[in-house]
Amino acid sequence: MQYYSTRNHAALFSLQEAAFRGLAPDGGLFMPAVIPHADLEKVRELSECSFSELSRYLTRLFFGDELPETRTDAIAAGACRFPVPLKQVGKDKYTLELFHGPTFAFKDIGAGFMGHALRELNRTAGETIILTATSGDTGSAVANGFYGIEGVKVVILYPDGQVSGLQESQMTTLGGNIFPLKVKGTFDDCQRIVKDIFSDADFRREKRVTSANSINILRWIPQSFYYFHGWAQWVKATGGKRPGIVVPSGNYGNLAAGLLAAKMGLPVRRFIAAANANDTVPKYLRSGRFEPQPSVRTVANAMDVGNPSNFERIVDLFGNDFSAVTARIGGYSCDDQTILEAIRELYDRYGYLSDPHSAVGYKAACEFGIEGFWLSTAHGAKFGEVIRTALRKEFPLPSGLHEELPGKEKLFTRIGPSTSSVENFIRSL
Repeated sequence: MQYYSTRNHAALFSLQEAAFRGLAPDGGLFMPAVIPHADLEKVRELSECSFSELSRYLTRLFFGDELPETRTDAIAAGACRFPVPLKQVGKDKYTLELFHGPTFAFKDIGAGFMGHALRELNRTAGETIILTATSGDTGSAVANGFYGIEGVKVVILYPDGQVSGLQESQMTTLGGNIFPLKVKGTFDDCQRIVKDIFSDADFRREKRVTSANSINILRWIPQSFYYFHGWAQWVKATGGKRPGIVVPSGNYGNLAAGLLAAKMGLPVRRFIAAANANDTVPKYLRSGRFEPQPSVRTVANAMDVGNPSNFERIVDLFGNDFSAVTARIGGYSCDDQTILEAIRELYDRYGYLSDPHSAVGYKAACEFGIEGFWLSTAHGAKFGEVIRTALRKEFPLPSGLHEELPGKEKLFTRIGPSTSSVENFIRSL
């Protein structure tokens, strides 16, 4: 398998080059030159066994020509070892729960996969710096996925005061090879710094740096796997054939992965990009103009992205044809009040506890009358302050999240929103 840039289809790169570069030399995002086709009967058969078994098959389709089967199987087994259940909500609504991993967020799947894959690819490569920006759950998932991996140091940029206390604790209490940077700025500042560093050829000759954001091919591709698992469970539960799928969206890696699954042959009627007040993509879907805007802080903080990186992948999958994009994707956005009302509605009407991001997906599913499912991207208890505001009651953390975690010492470095400051920090490691 070879990979091209969204900004230049002519130059091709190997998996190793794409994985360790993170971003293409021209600033574009890597895409597979050939998208493999999945056997849907095999998907249904393996989905009956486990998400892990299904992921082994899909991993081989993408990476089997560069890694031996024993190593692709080890990557999938290590990263996709937890369940991804489709839950029925009420009589006729369904949600795919992606939060049963170690940090209780969907990003455990992509980050864990990348951690295990880099372990296989990095055996003789020397020290690698993983550089990532987070608006919430990416940081904790990446910290967990790469913690203790030999030859890898992880630098995480997150905006000061704009992640939840639990999210911050999950990425700042590990120590070891994890180095969190609390940036005085927004997520967009953090993301800009990461992109600037990847575009700095001199610095990258000095330091071996790659990204663990969804811009990295190893983070992005495995996110397509759970769409197949959700489809197989929905077909079995309903007898339907082509579900609509609602994707709560921030940096749009998740939606782009769903579209990749569709290109692999997954039967999907339509996707809905469900956003909070950061509605750059829903506006594009209405007007045809992509106009990045400053991010707005909301109760669904992981979606507070004004200039989503993976938009390039979305339009590339459709050959930059706006009519083709809008034929497959609808857009939805809502304000904080609507999100809080959705959390209350899900709990009061169905007894279902939803985090704020997944609640946006639920509202979009209702608005569009979707026959299918929405993605639930994180456990509601991770957002205690928002849940207390919406429901006026406390909920205990799930058993896998240690009660004492928020009380542990947080290890981080405060830093300004400056590319040179982050580069100097990396040099100091």
